[in-house]
Amino acid sequence: MKTPSPSSACARVVALTAATCLLLTGCSGGGGADEASGAEAGGPRWKIALITHGGKGDAFWELVHRGAQAAAAKDGIDLTFANDSDPAGQAALVRDAVERRVDGIAVTLAKPSAMAGPVRAARAAGIPVVGLNSGMDVWRSAGLLGYFGQDESVAGRAVGDKLDALKARHTLCVIHERGNVSLEARCAGVKKAFGGRTENLYVDGTDMDAVTDAVAARLSQDSSIDEVVTNGAQFALVAVKAAREAGGKARVATFDLNKDLVKAVRDGDVQFAVDQQPYLQGYLAVDSLWLYRTNGNTLGGGEAPVLTGPAFVTKANVAAVAKPAAAGTR
Repeated sequence: MKTPSPSSACARVVALTAATCLLLTGCSGGGGADEASGAEAGGPRWKIALITHGGKGDAFWELVHRGAQAAAAKDGIDLTFANDSDPAGQAALVRDAVERRVDGIAVTLAKPSAMAGPVRAARAAGIPVVGLNSGMDVWRSAGLLGYFGQDESVAGRAVGDKLDALKARHTLCVIHERGNVSLEARCAGVKKAFGGRTENLYVDGTDMDAVTDAVAARLSQDSSIDEVVTNGAQFALVAVKAAREAGGKARVATFDLNKDLVKAVRDGDVQFAVDQQPYLQGYLAVDSLWLYRTNGNTLGGGEAPVLTGPAFVTKANVAAVAKPAAAGTR
């Protein structure tokens, strides 16, 4: 999809501002007189908050953030980014954004019940909210304007089918965050489609040494496990190490991609990765809020999610994503 240049987009904003403010609730809720008149950049500088459940230092969420920053730079948005892996902490961040009267919120719904109250508060304040990455099954009922991510159940079933094609028999699906609806949906999808046996292994994703030990221990206990499926690129690399320590025949596949995993796929250490394009999720979430505030647009019509995956990255096609991955955009 070709996006408008900042200069052409801002010119259209000037022409549309008066009409748009008649259509959108809270048009001036987060902006002052300078923003309304477009004194600084030819149009309003909206204040957008991106709030996720991702842990600090996670390469996946760095990709989401970079995509959001790119959209903010294009649209002239004042973007704030906050994250907390604790659902209560994430909920508090959303409430804080509501109190600051931001013009839009992009939020992940990994723990939907914790986000229900803060999202209602945002809606009551006239602040548009979109979802990204997690919460595919609940974003509409939560009253969000749109959703950007992959259908995790579909992605899981696609992995199950691929494992069948690879003649796997016993799969260990590693979940690094208990209660995360997206991770649970992935492994459930694998189990539904895979013709062999699937079992889940819950690990503490904040302790990579503990993850290595847990995976290695399970592989040592049961030599029939011939496939390990992880839910993050960094966990796939850990699983490769654990499989070697266990000395068995288990191969590794994963959801999600980063530049280190590109090399592992190219070298054959990891069979494949499911790419949900986190950069694109961050970009579209922020850009969609700008489009809504300036032109009343809703991507997906407010009814259908905008899917960013799944796409399989294998040794056969990994070269196509190697360059953007090295640049930190895939």
